[in-house]
Amino acid sequence: MKKQLITLLTILFVLTNANAQLADSIKASYIKDWERSKAYTKEYLDAMPKDKYDFRAQDSIRTFAQQMLHLSQGIIGFIANGTGAQRISFGQNIEQRKGAQSADSVMYYVMASYDYAIENIKNMDVTKLLEPAGRGNFMFSRLVWLNKALEHQAHHRGQTTIYIRLVGIKPPNERLF
Repeated sequence: MKKQLITLLTILFVLTNANAQLADSIKASYIKDWERSKAYTKEYLDAMPKDKYDFRAQDSIRTFAQQMLHLSQGIIGFIANGTGAQRISFGQNIEQRKGAQSADSVMYYVMASYDYAIENIKNMDVTKLLEPAGRGNFMFSRLVWLNKALEHQAHHRGQTTIYIRLVGIKPPNERLF
C-alpha cells in the first residue's frame, strides 16, 4: 500500500510538472506569435505611404486605414475574451472616425492593440484556457478566442496586401516563424 501511494504521488508530481511546462510552452508560443505578428503588421503600416491610408481597392470596401483599425478592434475584443483581461476602448466604431484614420493615428491604435494582446497573454492564467467565455451564441473556450484573435488579425492584414500592391509597392515578405 505504501509503495502504491508513493507511486501515485510520483505520478501526480510528474503530471503537475508536465502540465506546468505545457502551460508555459503554450504561453511562450502565443507571445512569440504575437510579437512576430506585431512586427509584421508594422512593416505593412510602414510600407503604405502615409498619403495612401485613405486608399480603397473598390468603393464598397474599407480603406487601408479602416482595415487596420478594424484589425485593431478585433484584437482587443478577441484577446479580452481569451485572456479574461479588461478591454481597453478606443471609442465606438473607431474605423469610421475620420480623426482616427491618419497614418499616425492608425499606427498608434494598431500598435497599442498588439501591446494589449502581448501584455495580457503574458499575464493570463493558462489553466483557464478551456473555460467558456463570450456571450450569447458566441460562447467558446478561451483557447478558441485566442486562436480566432490570431486568425482575424492575419486575415485583415492579408487583405491589405492587395491595397499595397495596387498603389505600386511590393508588400512585406511573409513571416511564418
